[in-house]
Amino acid sequence: MRVFCTITILLCFSINLNSQIENLQNFDQKKVHLGYFIGINNYNYKLDYKNNPQRRMLINHQPGLNVGLIIDLKLKEKLNLRFEPGLYTNKSEIIFYDRTQFSQNSDTLRSIKSTYIHLPLLLKYSAKRYNNLRPYILGGLSTSFNLSSNQNNPEDNSNGTFRLKTNTFYYELGIGIDFYLQYFKFSPSIRGVFSLKDELVQDTELDSPWTGNIQKMSARGIFLNLSFH
Repeated sequence: MRVFCTITILLCFSINLNSQIENLQNFDQKKVHLGYFIGINNYNYKLDYKNNPQRRMLINHQPGLNVGLIIDLKLKEKLNLRFEPGLYTNKSEIIFYDRTQFSQNSDTLRSIKSTYIHLPLLLKYSAKRYNNLRPYILGGLSTSFNLSSNQNNPEDNSNGTFRLKTNTFYYELGIGIDFYLQYFKFSPSIRGVFSLKDELVQDTELDSPWTGNIQKMSARGIFLNLSFH
């Protein structure tokens, strides 16, 4: 986050110093733009429990990496349709806190390494261009395929395997700024991603000490992307 903010501030300062020169004057007149992005993600999960307040779990999440492509279609003067297929990776650790059932058992930690194929379809609405910068908002729907989900694995937490569903749907909301540089357009953005479905695969045992008290587990994420066109 600090790196993202520093880059944005430095770019604003640099562009303001050269605001008398308007770069890429005809860039936005093109019907289709192609580009790519790199960035970081931070996934967490919203947990809904059934009834036992002691049987809770803590999720320690670590930042992951985003890379992908951008296909941008101009619909109107300020409205664009974007498709951003990408590869997202991250890692989390889950600590279970069932004081009763785990009192004689140290098996309370699970590591989750996830690799997502993320496929968002977004609408981008841009403000009026001011010299060499143009802020925008975007939102839309997306789906992802977790290549490391273990959904079809017959083993569950009793064998040390934490399972998530392979396919998930989200809605996304974000803001960003287009910076028109001399040879290309650079666009830092921040985006919130919210799952629309339960992603947890329950253990075979109905009253499992790991998943038995979890009603629903839904992903929440923040994406910080640096885009180049």
